[in-house]
Formats: sequence, C-alpha cells, structure tokens
Amino acid sequence: MSVKMRFLSQFLLIALAAKSVAQTPDIDTITVTATRQSTELAELGSNIAWLSEDELNLLEPQHIQQALSRIAGAWISRGNGQEHLTALRSPVLTGSGSCGAFFMAEDGISLRAPGFCNANQLFDSNSEQAARIEVVKGSNSVLYGSNAVHGVINIISPDAWQSQEHMFSLETGPHDYLRGKFKFAAQNKEQALLVYGHATKDGGYQTESGFEQQKLNLVHQTSVENWQVKSNLALSNLKQQTAGFIEGFEAYKDHQTRRINANPEAYRDARSLRAYSQFSYQTDADTSFSITPYLRSNSMEFLQHFVPWQPVEKNSHHSVGLQSQFVKQYDKINVVSGFDWDQSWGELSEFQPEAFSANIPQGMHYDYEVTSRVYSPFAQLNWLLGDSTRLLAGLRYEHTELDYNNQLSDGSACATTVSVCRFIRPADIQLTYQQWSHKLGLNHQLNANTNFYAQWSEGYRVPQTSELFRLQDNQNNADLNPEQSQSFELGLRANILSSYFDLSAFYLDKDNVILQDTQRQTINNGASSHRGIELSLRSQLSEQFYLAAAGTYAVHRYDSALTISQQDISNNDIDTAPRNMGSVQLGWQNDSGQQIELEYISMGSYYLDPENSASYAGHELLNLRASTLLTDSIKLSVRLLNLSDQDYAERADIAFGNYRYFVGEPRSVFVTLAFSL
Repeated sequence: MSVKMRFLSQFLLIALAAKSVAQTPDIDTITVTATRQSTELAELGSNIAWLSEDELNLLEPQHIQQALSRIAGAWISRGNGQEHLTALRSPVLTGSGSCGAFFMAEDGISLRAPGFCNANQLFDSNSEQAARIEVVKGSNSVLYGSNAVHGVINIISPDAWQSQEHMFSLETGPHDYLRGKFKFAAQNKEQALLVYGHATKDGGYQTESGFEQQKLNLVHQTSVENWQVKSNLALSNLKQQTAGFIEGFEAYKDHQTRRINANPEAYRDARSLRAYSQFSYQTDADTSFSITPYLRSNSMEFLQHFVPWQPVEKNSHHSVGLQSQFVKQYDKINVVSGFDWDQSWGELSEFQPEAFSANIPQGMHYDYEVTSRVYSPFAQLNWLLGDSTRLLAGLRYEHTELDYNNQLSDGSACATTVSVCRFIRPADIQLTYQQWSHKLGLNHQLNANTNFYAQWSEGYRVPQTSELFRLQDNQNNADLNPEQSQSFELGLRANILSSYFDLSAFYLDKDNVILQDTQRQTINNGASSHRGIELSLRSQLSEQFYLAAAGTYAVHRYDSALTISQQDISNNDIDTAPRNMGSVQLGWQNDSGQQIELEYISMGSYYLDPENSASYAGHELLNLRASTLLTDSIKLSVRLLNLSDQDYAERADIAFGNYRYFVGEPRSVFVTLAFSL
C-alpha cells in the first residue's frame, strides 16, 4: 500500500470515528427505477448505485468517465475525445461485440438497438445534464433483455414539473476548451415543458485531437385526470479528430511523446436521434398501465486508425419500438408484466481507399443490410412473505430475428488468386434466436434501517451483427450462439447513524463467450469467471462535512484454454481487469451555496495480454472541485483535475508487439460561470 493510500485509510477511520450522529434520510425514502417502476430502495433484491443531479452539477464532467468513477465496480475507460470502453463487474471489454455485454439506456430505452451496439454509445446520451444516473450491476436480462449481461447503465432525464429555474452557463478550460449549457422550463396547471442542452468545443491535448459536440433535449409532460404523459426528444452530434495510442513502454511518462498524435488523419462523426412518449394510466391506487412507443436513429462514420490499412467504416440503424407494462398490487404481491418490441433496419459498409496487400485489398470490404425484429414478454413479482421478508422472481422470453442481405459478391473480398483473404462476406441468411431468462431474489429487513439481500439471475446477449457478418480469413459462417451468464450476489445495505452503505459480494460466470481467435476467426467457446466484493459509502460527518467512497476488489479470469493465445491461458487474469479500484470524496458545503470537495481515485495494476506477461502499474489521482454563489443568480465553479500532476494512462494496451497507451491529461483547471434567470 502506498504512503498516500495508508494516509487516506487512516484519515477515513479517524473521520468516521469522530463524526456526529446526525441522521441521513431513511433508506425507505430513496426511490429508484431499477425494477422498471419507481421502487423504494429498501425493497430491492439486488444492488443499485446512483449519481444524483447535485453530484453531476458539482462534477461538471467533460467525459462520462469522470462521473462513473464514483460507482463501485464501474470503469469507463476513456479513449480520445468522447470515445470510451466499458467495464462493469468485468474487464474492459474490447472487440466489435464487447458493448453487447452492457445494457445502456436513457429512461429505460436502449441507446442502440439490440444487435447494433457501439463501444462508444454512451456519448449519445446527455448524461451531463441528467436528473440521475443509475447503475445496476450483475445480470439483469429479465427486465432489460439482451445485453444486460454484466449490468445496466440508465440515464434518467429530468422531470419537467420539477425543473423551475432557467439557467445558462459558460465553461472554459485548457486546449481551447469551451462549453455552453442551457435549461429553460415552463409549467401551467396541466402541462410542463423543459428544453435543455449544451455545445462543446475542445482543441484536444494531443496534436489535432479536438472535437465539437452538441446535445439537445426537449421534455414535455402533461397530466389529465388519471393520465400522465411524458415525451422526450434527444438529439446529439459529434465531430471528432481522433488521436490514437502512443506507443513504447511507459511512453505516457515522456512529456514530448505524450503530445504526439500518430494518426492526425483519424476522425469520428456520429449523430443520434431518440424520441419516445410514455402514456401512463392509473386505474386506482393498486393498478397502473403504461405504453411507450419510441423511435431511434443512429449514424456514424470513422476512420479505423487502429489497424495499419485504415479503412473507412460507415454504419447506421433506424428503429421503431414499443414498451408496455402493467403493474398490479394485490394484498401482499406486486406484479409487473409487460411486452417489449423493437424493429430496426441497419446497414454497414467498410471501404479502403488505398492499396495495402493482396489479402487486404483496396476497395469495398463489406456492404450489407440487416433487419432485426425482437419480441419479448416478461413478468416479475415482489411478494411480501411476512412483516420483513420479500421474495422477488422474474421470467422473460425473447425472440430475435435477423435478416441479413449482402450487397456485394458473396465470399472473399480479394482476387481469386489469393488463397486466404482477410475479409469474407457471408451469403444472405436469416437467423433466429430464442432465449429464456430467470431471476430469483430475497430481501430481508433486519431492522428499520438495515436490509439483507440476495439474488440469482441470468443474463444473455444475442450476437451483434458485426460479429455475425464481418468475417475474416476464410470463415464463411460464424455459427454463433448467445452468450450466457449466471450471476449471484449477497448484500447488506443500511443506515448506521449518519452513514448509508451497501456492501455486496458477487460471482458471475459466462459461457459461450464470443471472441476472435489467433486466426482472426470469430469463435463462441469462451468461458470466464468474475468474483468480487464492492462497497459504497455515503456519510454525513457533521452538519457541513460529508464523505463518500466506492471500492472494488475483484478477480476476472479465463476459465477455458481459448485459442486467442498460443499458450494455455485458463485461470489467467483477463487482460485490462484491475483487481482493485476505487474513489473517495471528502467535501464541505454550507447553506449559502458554497462547496468544496477533494476526490481521490485509485486504479490498480492490470495485465495487458491474455498470457499475463505485460502489465500497467496503475495510478492514483487527486481532483479538487469548488463552487460559490457570487450573487443570488450567479454561481462560480472551479475544478482542478489531476491536482498532483501525475503521469498516467487512461488505458494501457499491447498489440502487434507494442505497448500502447491512451494518455491521461496533466493538471488541468476548468472554470464555469452559471447564471440563473
């Protein structure tokens, strides 16, 4: 343990021993949406973590990684610009289908259609101005369907009825960083309207690595007798110059190398549109019904700078869908049942402008269309067995159809004289997947403020279209089955004096893991195990001082001798899977609108390859944030990130025999002026 870590641990013990007994809100008053309806936290049979609107306002995150670093078990690995990869009770997963292990949503509706996920898809959501971000960890396919293998990240949009103030803000930072935000709200007796959004320009730390991004949300709500209607329109646009990895062992420590962009030609352009209207009808105090039709449209173009031949990829998909839900409260049983439907039309092309080699030819590598249809009924019950024990059980059936249409010649993209071609185009095919998932949970109230919970649940993900139809090296048919997961956890959540904590232990086993082997063929025979302990803590040390912490110790291992290596890697740690990581925040705030917070972030060491032959040492960071009211309507915020100016990597990697790093930025200062109208 480092000197800083020992000091921090001793400080926390002293602070907790010395804190007053001022009470925090009772556990029963916290309401979350982890069960697809508003549910008291005390009744849940599983874990949930969240970031409130006040926390997000203090953070003013430039990247969602800065927010979710406060969630135990979560690591949003920051790439260049707004790019990212995700870990949630898992390693940082990579590859074309890696994003399929996580269900990422806005108001419970997936950001991308099933089968069309993207590793960077969280940048489509306006998480920066959310009312709350909820994270449910572990398998949860009963309520969310395909992709909820390792967990759920749900961005909750603001309530137009509760948004009273008009505001706009201006923010500046290093490398020509500028961001403007706004929010305007209006209400009358029957309707409420909220418009909010932001525009960002960042010159980038590395050469030619800036981006411009805009997000806009419009929320309309109305209430007439027993009807409640909430409509949300969300738009986003990103134009990014992308910097790739820097290469060389510990190159992030070289202050000249770390500023180099070896791929100044790289770019990523992405656009998204989502719209829904949720119609909710309250029949009586015990019965309600909701139906939510939605639209979704995504398009993206980018240069694949991470491979030497650098093709251009264009992909898009457009969806219509419906979520319906019926809730009935019987004497001691609450039943939630519903039906989800999604139909999407997607397309992808990959074009290489320049010649590279005979088996990596110039021209069009892929050009295909896919129509997907998903039908999925589900049901879940919450049964009060006695005065203090609840049984939770759920079941889902999901039917997925994929209709693939190749727009080019079938088979090899290379000349007929080439025996082994890098790019193989399957013939037209229709695929069907049918999947059941179950879960069973228990919640026992030990006393008024302490609950024990346990849950066993299943997760699955249907193969992504890019795994099925972008084949390589003479593989004409991927023949992939859905990935499967079994998840079990035990937990204890409580209010003790002025502290709320959630302590959980989990294991998760995955089978039919989809990977690319050493021959670059997509295989489906992987198995992995994931074991860990997580702690989330929030404590009011005194009337003005508070403490929060999130920590994880976990072991993620290969459970089979996969052909992704020339060696037997069974029982090896999975690469990019730190065993420990966490964060601590110590803050002070008063009733006059002044606040200051010191944040400590720890990232443990991790291996960079399946053979466990290379590693990254990890890092520790300090951030300082402060805000004050200059007048009743003007607020000043200052954020000092990487306060101790550490040299570190946001993510380390090894490929083609080279150490590679996404660079962590040096000490940075961001200043925001916010005006309330």
